[in-house]
Amino acid sequence: MTGFSRRFFLSLALAGLGGGLARSRAAQAASTDFQTWLTELRKDAAQAGIRRATLDAALQGVQPIERVLELDRRQPEFTMTFDQYQARVVNQARIDRGRVLLRENEELLNRVSARYGVPPRFIVSLWGIETDYGRITGNFKIVGALATLAYDGRRAAFFRKELIDALKILDRGDIAPDQMLGSWAGAMGQSQFMPSSYLAYAVDFDGDGRRDIWSSRPDVFGSIANYLAKVGWRGSENWGVRVVPPPNFDAVSFDQKQERPPAEWERLGFVRMDGQVSAHAPEQVASIILPGGADGPAYMTFGNYKVIMRWNRSNYFAVAVGTLADRIQRG
Repeated sequence: MTGFSRRFFLSLALAGLGGGLARSRAAQAASTDFQTWLTELRKDAAQAGIRRATLDAALQGVQPIERVLELDRRQPEFTMTFDQYQARVVNQARIDRGRVLLRENEELLNRVSARYGVPPRFIVSLWGIETDYGRITGNFKIVGALATLAYDGRRAAFFRKELIDALKILDRGDIAPDQMLGSWAGAMGQSQFMPSSYLAYAVDFDGDGRRDIWSSRPDVFGSIANYLAKVGWRGSENWGVRVVPPPNFDAVSFDQKQERPPAEWERLGFVRMDGQVSAHAPEQVASIILPGGADGPAYMTFGNYKVIMRWNRSNYFAVAVGTLADRIQRG
């Protein structure tokens, strides 16, 4: 090798070493910044009444999770049509499994329903759509995922509050840090509650002193029903029905926010697709929604539909919950 060649390759090696050192320094700086942020978080958590022992156990070794950031930043555009979504979520396998589980858990579900006033089919439907009846709950450690999003996410303030709430849950002893698992975005257990929802709505239905939405079906069912009841569920009132609009219906300019008594919608020509005539309370009101757009199906929805929308503000989701609940019941 000539002197020029040796100098050339030596310069390349040094440049590579320099780049590696630069990346290493950047990583060290990022780690230092995160530890500084974590120190401030600990102060806030302590002011919120969370014990030091809890913070030590929960935050030991916590570092940003790159996979969480990837999922947060690379969420695909939602391009699924209403019909595609319904076919995927309310599929025959999920309907069949829901019917089996409704029967298997009949006694427990009836007790939950009696306490909270929510029919069993809706409890099972939400359970099925959120986690495929507890099968897919997520395997991210919630503290680490929320710390990542609170430190470097698009909605840092929101996730910081959820992280503090997660630490409160740990401080109360309902779950251990390594068992507090869920989605990359912080939704936990078989009901996929965010920590704030857990604190507000999770219940200890089995009476063992812990609100366990990860492995206790009584607590999962009770927590789902309590959530719905707390946000306004009305007894045995249905969520909605599919309807056929009148021939002169202008779907493009129709105002989906308007409310009328169901009988008035019927007089205007909206007919139940199953041909049945419904009995409604005098004070009941309904809306006509077109979740699939002007060319899609129409539904007459009632007050409990709005309650399902409080769980997830998506018409696709709410119609799927109601439809699955009806299909399960008919089994």
